[in-house]
Amino acid sequence: MLTVKAKIPQLPGYAPVLPVIIPDLAEVKAFALHLHAMRKHWIGELYGWPAEYTPESRKKPSESAMLFTPADFWIGESGIWFFSLMWEHGRDHEPVEFLDDRGIVEPVGKHQTPELSATPACR
Repeated sequence: MLTVKAKIPQLPGYAPVLPVIIPDLAEVKAFALHLHAMRKHWIGELYGWPAEYTPESRKKPSESAMLFTPADFWIGESGIWFFSLMWEHGRDHEPVEFLDDRGIVEPVGKHQTPELSATPACR
């Protein structure tokens, strides 16, 4: 299997449904917790999705009641599939999780293999 990225043109009345690889959340969380333990900013790709970790900061966020900027990790594209962890209660507490999977219209079985015809297509 080859995993690639495709840019889908936005056309009126055109909304293709394509297969998408969704990573195992336990693996994503393990990676995020590793980054959190290191407390260093990271930006890149994980399982083909854009992702970023930002450590906690003592700086108070503007227009917020919070007294610090919590550490956060996110992966994905909002509106398609997006998962985030935010350490809202402090770096030593469990993070708050958020999953946006509204763009996923039909789950496909794990490792689903298409049925092969008994008759060869080419001779």
